[in-house]
Amino acid sequence: MDIVLTVLEIVAPVFILGCIGFAWVKLGFEYRLAFVTKLSMTLGVPCLIFISLVETEIDPNALTQILLASAVAYGAITIAFFVIVKLLKLETRSFLPPLIFGNTGNVGLPLALFAFGSEGLGFAIVVFAAMAIWSFTYGVWVVSGGGSIMRVLKEPMVAATLLGALFMWQDWDVPTFLGNSLNLVGQMAIPLMLLTLGVAVARLQPGRMAQAVWLSLLKAAICIGIAAVVGRWFNLPPVAYAVLVLQVGTPVAVTSYMLAEKYGADSDAVAGLVVASTLLSVAIFPLALFFLI
Repeated sequence: MDIVLTVLEIVAPVFILGCIGFAWVKLGFEYRLAFVTKLSMTLGVPCLIFISLVETEIDPNALTQILLASAVAYGAITIAFFVIVKLLKLETRSFLPPLIFGNTGNVGLPLALFAFGSEGLGFAIVVFAAMAIWSFTYGVWVVSGGGSIMRVLKEPMVAATLLGALFMWQDWDVPTFLGNSLNLVGQMAIPLMLLTLGVAVARLQPGRMAQAVWLSLLKAAICIGIAAVVGRWFNLPPVAYAVLVLQVGTPVAVTSYMLAEKYGADSDAVAGLVVASTLLSVAIFPLALFFLI
């Protein structure tokens, strides 16, 4: 029962803020989607990523072990879903990134903390870093339609991820005044993203939710299965193993919707995946924790 309540406490804010965005549109209020998306993706999210990576602390040996395991897991997941997307004849730039990348930030990090304490949080941040680097390099390249690699490197989230990873690896500090400022700016990212998600859901075609549900179930099964195998292969200690499985198995990230909206992919389909996978996580996470704890 405690695990169920913990998951509900983590997931509930996602639904509450999404419902506010949904109601805002249904009540006829103005919501400038282009402005909010640009503000979030070029300022809020980069600050959130950078400061989250800078503030983490973990033993270098443990960092290397779980970082390598995360890289292998996400590599295998990328190959698996690339094949699946091609076989199902889905649009690659709309469906591949959300099927690969999970909400390791505002769902995975709190869940790891509540389930495994500060040790679990430390491991979870490393997985988050690996996912963020891959998401905001390869993921952005896919959803933007490819082209020059310089287009990806100019993306603010990519610069923030790589710079934050460097600071974390070298154990460099940020001046207090600058850290507090970046933290404050980063705090606006998640609420804005969740409100925007609700706006997108308000415009969803109901028939598309069936596709979102079975794709979300497929994502959960493949991601958790691959993470479990990779964790055993690397012989991770119990807490690190459990965190890897949970983080890789998190529902579709809200940033996947924001990127789809920014680059003109099928953002409605991605929003459906976010909603369906997050709802399903209420049942999936307690079941996974039952076997992991």
